[in-house]
Amino acid sequence: MILLSNEKMVAMMKRVHLMRALLIALAAVTMLFGTARAGWDPADEVNAERTIGMFRKADPSLERFFSKAYGYAVFSDIYKGGFMIVGGGHGKGVVFDQGRPIGHATVTMFNVGPQLGGQSFSEIIFFKDRAALADFTKGNYELSAQFAVVAVRAGMATNTDYSNGVAVFAMPNAGLMGELTVGAQKFTFRQYR
Repeated sequence: MILLSNEKMVAMMKRVHLMRALLIALAAVTMLFGTARAGWDPADEVNAERTIGMFRKADPSLERFFSKAYGYAVFSDIYKGGFMIVGGGHGKGVVFDQGRPIGHATVTMFNVGPQLGGQSFSEIIFFKDRAALADFTKGNYELSAQFAVVAVRAGMATNTDYSNGVAVFAMPNAGLMGELTVGAQKFTFRQYR
């Protein structure tokens, strides 16, 4: 029979708990990305319209973006998670050109830094003019850490303007995540046929 000292037993139990937490996080991320990459759902346009209504209700000053932007991309649910120093997320959305849906897009996120948890949020990217929308619809578009994402609250859009032809607003849906990270969002676009 092998007897372990209290210190060795505590260290072994910590490793077991850490491994269990890592396996749970890995399973959650696998489920999250597995469902987020399912096929295109025709209800996405309905969800996009619902999301637009929620943003307008949360901050009526966003109306100046909806009425004057050349186009916008609406992501109803972006799922994001992180554990320790690595995290990521994925979501899909609908792209509008002058208020008319023209295609769908996906967003993939990767971030590095201290983080723990998971959340879902909605995001709308406004394109000031035809050139900004064209940059997005070429495919492989990226928003780096330099772009400010404004959390939607009443009156926040009043003090916000475009940066390089783009304005980005986000609103939490569910979950809790603590993070101090740097990352990027990469987008793909596919036009309706």
